[in-house]
Amino acid sequence: MARASGTGEAPAGAGAVELEQIAAAHAEIAPVITRTPSLSLPAIDELLGARIALKAESLQQTGSFKARGVSVKLASLGGRVERGVVAGTAGNHGRALAWAAKRHGVPCKLFVPEDAPISKTEPAARLGASLTRTEGTVDDCVERARELAASDGLTLIHPFDDPHVIAGQGGVGLELLEDVPDLAKVLVPLGGGGLASGIAIAVKSQRPEVEVVGVQVIACASYPASLEQGEPVTVKPTRTVADGIAVKRPGVITLPLVQRWLDEIAVVSDDEVGDAMADLLGEAKLVVEGAGAVGIAALAGGHVAPAQSGSTAVVLSGGNVDETLVGAVARRGASRHGRGAVLFTTISDRPGSLARLLAAVGATGASVVDVRHVRDVVNLHVAETGVELILDTRDPEHTSQIVEDLSGRGYTVRRQHTTERSEG
Repeated sequence: MARASGTGEAPAGAGAVELEQIAAAHAEIAPVITRTPSLSLPAIDELLGARIALKAESLQQTGSFKARGVSVKLASLGGRVERGVVAGTAGNHGRALAWAAKRHGVPCKLFVPEDAPISKTEPAARLGASLTRTEGTVDDCVERARELAASDGLTLIHPFDDPHVIAGQGGVGLELLEDVPDLAKVLVPLGGGGLASGIAIAVKSQRPEVEVVGVQVIACASYPASLEQGEPVTVKPTRTVADGIAVKRPGVITLPLVQRWLDEIAVVSDDEVGDAMADLLGEAKLVVEGAGAVGIAALAGGHVAPAQSGSTAVVLSGGNVDETLVGAVARRGASRHGRGAVLFTTISDRPGSLARLLAAVGATGASVVDVRHVRDVVNLHVAETGVELILDTRDPEHTSQIVEDLSGRGYTVRRQHTTERSEG
């Protein structure tokens, strides 16, 4: 776990945003954004062994906190955006910008990574934005957007490294202070740093004793090394379910703010994030994207201890998840709690082999949710095919009995995570 200072003492460049700006921005955009709830749910408290307040920005306009920052930024520009706005984004920032641009009646152009989730890009397109898919990361998309802004006279709206955007995100912190009187700790997803620094400034300027913790994912954790070296460090990102915080380099503005205002940085794994998404879906009935679930992952995984006294707030930053991923998350949760399983086995490539396997599964009392042929496994015999079975089962004992029954019939069976792709 990396330590930031959390003292409020300002390193160079850390005075870009102050409490007064956040309060003014929050008041200005109040008519157009949603005052999201801070939910207290006994099931989550019991799961994590503490008093938890879930700040559900997943229920915000456009499905994420990003609506706050872009609203403040466009309001600050007045009539200076006639030619349009442009941004590089993984999805949530672009969707929010398309929404805000439509309200202001200006064109919107977006550069998004090639693998950006459809759940985030399609809504932006429906709002009238022009999308260009780009090789590389969010950072590469931002550079493409910067180039177009310079050549075509558009206004670049940065996803996090902008004082107006940061001030807009800081409204989340103001709402937490009002809605959670015994607030003692706040966990915030940390990508570029706009949300985390904005919340930390809003909270700690008024209640310096409240701890604010930023949470990154292992696949793209740029802040620990950057804080250690005192300057933005670029990391090589890998594929992650927390795509919304997959930013390979902190901002020039946000890094000193994070250094000044946050108390510490925690890092979680993709598996822990997947489990947290499943817990939020199953226990809180909330659809939360990977980036939004990292705070729960940090608590559940023991990377951050909840406050011993008072409430620990967890910011659920967004809920824009593809339907297929929601299904996988639900199956993951069911499997963890013994109500389902994903099994991998091999069968002969001869006609009737799959029917016999499915009949054997049916005889155990399990329900087959899905079945998939897997032919690209390296160690398969030329006359074999792999089969992945997604099953509904009653409990862990039932799943174990299914594996035992199939093994007794000569099948070699391997259990796996519900979101894992079979590799033999």
